[in-house]
Amino acid sequence: MSVPLHSFCPQHYWGGEIDGRWFALLEKNNLSKIRKDVEDCVGKKVILKANKGRKKTTIREGILEEAYPSLFVVKISNQYDSVRRVSYTYSDILTETVEVTICDDEERKIKIS
Repeated sequence: MSVPLHSFCPQHYWGGEIDGRWFALLEKNNLSKIRKDVEDCVGKKVILKANKGRKKTTIREGILEEAYPSLFVVKISNQYDSVRRVSYTYSDILTETVEVTICDDEERKIKIS
């Protein structure tokens, strides 16, 4: 007996039946939803996990400083008291080039994707 795909996680899937077979599509975020999520978190602490290519990833902590129509800026401080700003586009989040995790509290973290 097979279980239709849509029964596993109905809030993330929608689907239907064609010729007696179930199909399901994964709900994707769009750029406007990602942009709104980022804009709502300006001023909060974030953790960035960026894919730099050739199996290289960097993980940085910083403050989400600004959100512009095409990109967002994160201010990163290190142990040598130097401040650096990095910017990413919203499509970087959509294509999973960068993962942004918002740190609301010490225990609570929200991933934007």
